[in-house]
Amino acid sequence: DVISPYAYLHSADLAEHLPAGVTVVAKPVLFAGLLNHWGHKGPVEIPTKRVHTYRQSAWLVARRGLPFRMPPRHPFNPLLALRLLCALGPSLEQAHLACRFVFGDGGDPSTPDGIRALGRKLGVADAEALAAQDSAKATLLANGQEALAAGVWGVPTLKVDGELFWGADSFPMLLDW
Repeated sequence: DVISPYAYLHSADLAEHLPAGVTVVAKPVLFAGLLNHWGHKGPVEIPTKRVHTYRQSAWLVARRGLPFRMPPRHPFNPLLALRLLCALGPSLEQAHLACRFVFGDGGDPSTPDGIRALGRKLGVADAEALAAQDSAKATLLANGQEALAAGVWGVPTLKVDGELFWGADSFPMLLDW
């Protein structure tokens, strides 16, 4: 889900440090759907955790030398961006570009101007029309159901041979595994 600054960090790690021969299939999921299913609150719904999340994200991004700019409001509704990504496939590069749009450029894909700007970044002429397709909506729903069936409870999560690796800091653990 592009709403997570940790997804931005994780997508950058995958884009830059993935071992040769490893393929990642990006599957957008609605983080709020996972939270609702498991009865959890999101990190930004808890005031002290919200501050920690923003501070930690800024620190982690700076350590990795990535651009970082919070969107004008957070949380925002990521549904259009997720549906757009589902309509595109998406590739790992497209997923990273979408995350970078939000947390590298400070874009808000929940607005009409924002979803069009994200579409331009992804090379899409009519992002709103793609995001509105029934097939994109169905794919996002199916991705969420698949994630829940696998036991996914947060984003980002990687699933490899049935094992789940959650969080931007799990990438070294995944590589060791």
